[in-house]
Amino acid sequence: MRIDLTGRTALVTGSTQGIGLAIAVGLARAGARVGINGRSADRVDAAIAAVRERVPQAEAVPVVADVTVEVEAEHAISELGRVDVLVNNLGVFGAEDPLEITDDEWRRYFEVNVLAAVRLTRLVLPAMTDQGWGRILNVASDSAIVIPAEMIHYGVSKTALLGVSRGFAKAAAGTGVTVNSVIAGPTHTGGVEDFVYQLVDRDLPWEEAQREFMRRHRPQSLIQRLIEPEEIANMVVYLSSPLASATTGGAVRVDGGYVDSILP
Repeated sequence: MRIDLTGRTALVTGSTQGIGLAIAVGLARAGARVGINGRSADRVDAAIAAVRERVPQAEAVPVVADVTVEVEAEHAISELGRVDVLVNNLGVFGAEDPLEITDDEWRRYFEVNVLAAVRLTRLVLPAMTDQGWGRILNVASDSAIVIPAEMIHYGVSKTALLGVSRGFAKAAAGTGVTVNSVIAGPTHTGGVEDFVYQLVDRDLPWEEAQREFMRRHRPQSLIQRLIEPEEIANMVVYLSSPLASATTGGAVRVDGGYVDSILP
């Protein structure tokens, strides 16, 4: 199976680290021109260097913007000129006592995890429809289906993102544009390492801390380990390609078997 995205331009939000950076590398390796997005020019430049280290021929474009702000989201799209593949990866998460989550914090999670994706989809979908081809991917989470008690606000925001994906897939019906969610399971990133240490003994070495976290807090995982970002990226790159032309409106799982259901 050969995935070729030569001639396509992709925007990956929140792509200076973790899953977003891995997705950017995967898309660049497939030949796409990739917009690397973050709020800090220094971090964006560092991410571009990391992409080019892995893919020397990569065409990586800096997109310094806070896409949770309308005018900056518009700037991000204009910087690239066109967007054939939009990957809404930007997200925030963290453990918090459900009775201590304030209204402002609930709003922040929806602004970042849901409305930023909605806004960017509105901005790119008309041009994709006009050209008869496009891919919109929303990076969701197993927490959308198995709501964690320690971060209800995060889980609910990701549940909303599944609905957003399905709805926009219907809006794009018959146009050649596909819209899907990717349900990422517990994944090994720097942010997740911090999260793990919120829930287990900080004095444990990382490998022991990971095992303890999976045993106590994610025992449903069938692979019994954290997923590597590249494993999420592989699915995103496939769904971004012409090979996935009949997959739309879906919630595609890369969760290590964590969600104990047949669909999705």
